[in-house]
Amino acid sequence: MPPNGPGDVPTRRPGADPQSVAREIADAVEGLTELWSLAAQQAALRLSPHQLRALRVLEAQPGLNLTAMAGRLEIGLPTASRLCDRLVAAGMLERELHPHDRREVRLSLTGQGRRVLREVAERRTRALASALAELDPGDRAALGRGLASLAATRRTRPARAPAADEG
Repeated sequence: MPPNGPGDVPTRRPGADPQSVAREIADAVEGLTELWSLAAQQAALRLSPHQLRALRVLEAQPGLNLTAMAGRLEIGLPTASRLCDRLVAAGMLERELHPHDRREVRLSLTGQGRRVLREVAERRTRALASALAELDPGDRAALGRGLASLAATRRTRPARAPAADEG
């Protein structure tokens, strides 16, 4: 049955073609990205997406130096340095000399940085849970299974850029 109006979702047959499903997922991700950003911006201390990403990188890999962090964020060294300066000034990041190489500076989160990340994560979880609560329980379960399957596939196969003829 075709959709009747805005908000209606067409019924998908099992094994729908990847391009169609990719378009639907891209639309959903765009909406979720907005929800995600709004939840982060409502945190006590507002962070830019780059600042939040830098904190998350350092949460996952404490003690990175500036060059390594710039590489993880895929930004230039001057940009990374200014980003760190702002996070240090906000009390969320600290620079420490490497114990064996005094020319190298390690970056790590402060307690404030960890608290901000927890607050953002909690706000995002609440916002996502609210959106998921509007789904039919069967659709919610199917979405969970589908996302788990997609994540498992991505973990077992290296990411690759699509070929020119793929879109």
